[in-house]
Amino acid sequence: MSLKHSYTLLAPFYDSALRQATQAARRRSLDALPSQAGRVLLAGVGTGLDLPHLPGQHQYVGLELNQAMLQRALAQPGPIDFLALRGDAQHLPFADASFDSAVLHLILAVLPQPARCLGEIARILRPGGVVLIFDKFLRPGQPALLRRLFNPLARRVATRLDVVFEELLEATPELLREHDQPALAGGWFRLIRLRRR
Repeated sequence: MSLKHSYTLLAPFYDSALRQATQAARRRSLDALPSQAGRVLLAGVGTGLDLPHLPGQHQYVGLELNQAMLQRALAQPGPIDFLALRGDAQHLPFADASFDSAVLHLILAVLPQPARCLGEIARILRPGGVVLIFDKFLRPGQPALLRRLFNPLARRVATRLDVVFEELLEATPELLREHDQPALAGGWFRLIRLRRR
């Protein structure tokens, strides 16, 4: 089963499974959006769990590959300027330097090629642009034997368990890490802020 199909099956249950567990971390991450109005990409907007926490001054574009998830995002209430598009975060359909900020919540560990996604984010951001990440990552050299054991199955159904963020960042020298803190599950989930050089 492909991720596209599995997330179609997961879409009706996604919010009830993740809303409570991730709400506080999402808010903390989104608090770091710049106060000055700008254009913000929500890469992998999913069912729209971030939408109620977004400040109103920005123009938002939500990109999502799965149609069932995107339909749920469109149904989210909120007085924000929000355009939802179907697309692949590994191949962004936007011009270079066309966004001021990007939000990547629970997307990098889902993608087959997370480094490609981060490279695309660097491409579409203007110099000085901010990237906000909330996701699960292994630390460099961390054995995490159980996670690695279950990864072949988990990555086919829902998410990867073996992504090392530092390896992604090393492949994207245009992005500078400004902040990195544990968020959930003993630091497996992290809140990370990057800036485009």
